[in-house]
Amino acid sequence: MPHREEAPLSPVVDTTVHHGDWRDDLFKHGFVVVKNVISPERAAYYVERMFEWLGTFPYGFDRNNRSTWFPEHLPRHMKGGMYHDYAAPHEDFVWEARSEPEVINAFAKLWGTDELLVSFDGINFTLPTLTPAQSQPWPHIDQSPRRKGLVCAQGIINLAPNGSEDGGLVVLRGSHNLTEEFFKKHPQTSGQRAWGTEDYWSFSTEEVDWFKEAGCEVVKVCADPGDLIIWDSRTIHYNKLPESQQVRSIVYACYAPAQFATENDLNLKRQLFHERRGTTHWPNMNIFPGGIPDNLRLGKPDIYSRDRPLNDVQETDKVLHLAGVKPYGAEESIVV
Repeated sequence: MPHREEAPLSPVVDTTVHHGDWRDDLFKHGFVVVKNVISPERAAYYVERMFEWLGTFPYGFDRNNRSTWFPEHLPRHMKGGMYHDYAAPHEDFVWEARSEPEVINAFAKLWGTDELLVSFDGINFTLPTLTPAQSQPWPHIDQSPRRKGLVCAQGIINLAPNGSEDGGLVVLRGSHNLTEEFFKKHPQTSGQRAWGTEDYWSFSTEEVDWFKEAGCEVVKVCADPGDLIIWDSRTIHYNKLPESQQVRSIVYACYAPAQFATENDLNLKRQLFHERRGTTHWPNMNIFPGGIPDNLRLGKPDIYSRDRPLNDVQETDKVLHLAGVKPYGAEESIVV
């Protein structure tokens, strides 16, 4: 069962301080592209691994035959190319990407500590065979306004060229500064479910217009292979499908200080790690499995479902620290 965290977290980052680096853009605009956190060669390696991963399923996908680049030949996924099932969050190459030193260093700079936990997020490998009309925007935030300030920072490790016409992240610039005001002015917002343990809230077109009228611009975030996109979870955002022929290839990776997690959260996180299951975007709380309910693929039970990675993660000290299995400063791994 999902764990409910009753008390709102307080921010540990003072977003009013001027740093003279990319953090200033994050605090001002609600998102930032941190350049060149991994090399182009490493980025290309991860793209190759994703192509190989898709080819391991017996659905008929052939990277050299674009007639197979459609859902009937692909593993189950959401929103065009979001893969959170099949133990994908724990494939060795996904953990390799999460463990890239400069990715970790960027979040360490943001939070002021290198003792971090990482989310067990999946990947997005969107093939350019669906039209934008086949996926409508779902503008949302992933942090409740009852949590004050920057509490959850989300991340995308970008692995393929991602320009204005390519599929990718869309944000409402500056909306993170207005979400608290929005909910104060709209206490009876209709048509939305109540806040849940995952801190998710979606916005209607009319509600998004309120932010636009307040000066928030819709921005398609562009990035090069090896760049890291970080955004404040209070920033309204969603995913768009490509209008080009470019493959989108990313690893979702969100980090937070280990000190944010309660012992109950850590126990749940350890359990999901050992079971090789994914989680929400939150690294330190809202710890419960993500993915498509009932293992359905194209409306039917997926007979080729996996509950272990094809190439399992190597349980190094770094991985065990980030997974919450091994406490920072401990000399030996915990056996749970």
